[in-house]
Amino acid sequence: MNVAIVKYNAGNICSVINSLKRLGVEPLLTDNAEELMHADRVLLPGQGEAGCAMGYLRSHGLDRVICDLKQPVLGICIGQQLMCRHSDEGDVDCLGIFDACVKRFAPERHEDKVPAMGWNSLYNLSTPLFNGFEKKEYMYFIHSYYVPVCNETIATTDYILPYSAAMNTRNFYATQFHPEKSGKAGSRIIENFLSIKEND
Repeated sequence: MNVAIVKYNAGNICSVINSLKRLGVEPLLTDNAEELMHADRVLLPGQGEAGCAMGYLRSHGLDRVICDLKQPVLGICIGQQLMCRHSDEGDVDCLGIFDACVKRFAPERHEDKVPAMGWNSLYNLSTPLFNGFEKKEYMYFIHSYYVPVCNETIATTDYILPYSAAMNTRNFYATQFHPEKSGKAGSRIIENFLSIKEND
């Protein structure tokens, strides 16, 4: 299988590459439009700042390329946020794949720390991304911004308030958590994504 990872100067890419290699996949890290369009699967992972990330994608014409992809696409962490319509981080318009706006956590109690960091449970799971999962699973999160629960939410978690732990529309999937850092359960997420058929 030909798997491409979008190169846009984000952090935490190596752990995604290694997680794919453990599954027997040698991914291609690229910002070449043709290579992304002809891949069987595309991942948009990473950690970073939304304004800088969108600046890189736009300067390389990748914003249009990503939105036009027809194969299964998986955004991870900031990848999910970039797929939304707008982010409060940098007050930037994003890809608009999901009709949602990214908000910054507003701590309500002394113990509410930002960024949210650590393991948290998922619930209300749906779509083939969660095939074989129980009603509640634990995944690893680290982020200061979140996507509110909306029509495109396919998994929910709680930190300060309920929010979108995963999203889906058409061939686009995304997780706020890091499956590549979430042990066997996270590896199952990536396996499920690689197994998704284009008409699922």
